Amino acid sequence: MRMKATRRVNLVASVVLLFSMAGGMATLHAIDHMRRGSIAQEALYVRSSKVLRRLSLGYTGLLADIYWTRAVQYFGEQHYSGSGDFRLLAPLLEVTTELDPRMLPAYQFGANFLAPKPPNGAGLPGAALSLMKYGIEHNPDQWRFYYNLGFLYYTEFKDYAKAADAFAQGAKLPVTNEFMAILAARMAQHAGEFDTARMLWATTYQSTKEPRIRQNAVEHLLALQVDEDVTRLEQVVEKYREQTGRLPASMGDLERVGFIHGTPADPKGRPYRLMPDGRIEVQDPKTIFFITKGLPPGVAPPQPPRETATGSK
Repeated sequence: MRMKATRRVNLVASVVLLFSMAGGMATLHAIDHMRRGSIAQEALYVRSSKVLRRLSLGYTGLLADIYWTRAVQYFGEQHYSGSGDFRLLAPLLEVTTELDPRMLPAYQFGANFLAPKPPNGAGLPGAALSLMKYGIEHNPDQWRFYYNLGFLYYTEFKDYAKAADAFAQGAKLPVTNEFMAILAARMAQHAGEFDTARMLWATTYQSTKEPRIRQNAVEHLLALQVDEDVTRLEQVVEKYREQTGRLPASMGDLERVGFIHGTPADPKGRPYRLMPDGRIEVQDPKTIFFITKGLPPGVAPPQPPRETATGSK
């Protein structure tokens, strides 16, 4: 009798498992064959994580993986096509993390997808902020989440007090990054704009192995160097004008009075240009992404090509 009961339990379990697998395959099939365009934009499979939990028969982790995969694919497709419509991204990430609150990559990478302005992201910093807060609520031991939260407050909202608080909370964790306490102190005193931004991007580079994010951090660090160089050189030009009553005709004029030493060059090794009106320009702005200074009048800050930004061709 006991053997028959065991066989009956095994049979029921097998049927349930097969049913769940079939349901998962059917979901994948429906998603993969969903029409693109306006219909696909309006539909989000099943939007309720509560309904999905009941349908999953306990396999919420499987469904969370499915929705996370679809979120990544959706972002990649919209980004690569040059579309500015990312309306499904935040709901996809919300369902993913509600199904599996411990899906750690969905928070870090999801915030990176949501916050930046197009074409590098969805331009939804508010949604990124909500995602990170939810991640911290369910994963309070992850220092990277506090770092990401502080990073968002600093870069997207310019809220130094909240950024300082996020970094300070992360610095208190048993496992954390040595820069967290330093970043909290810098935010609290609002000092060293370039130095603070440089430390943020350096910490971003060090805290991930994802090639796309690391490359993005490198590009921002190079841009920061250019912005700082141009700011300093234009201050030197103004100082020269105040002392001589005229603008310098060349970098050599600045060097002869001891204001600079040698020929200043950008991170790519190209000398900066001194323009007749005293502005400083980079020689080839298209090769240094994200710069905000040193650009010819009317030229927008250059962005990396989509292949570079998405990590695929």
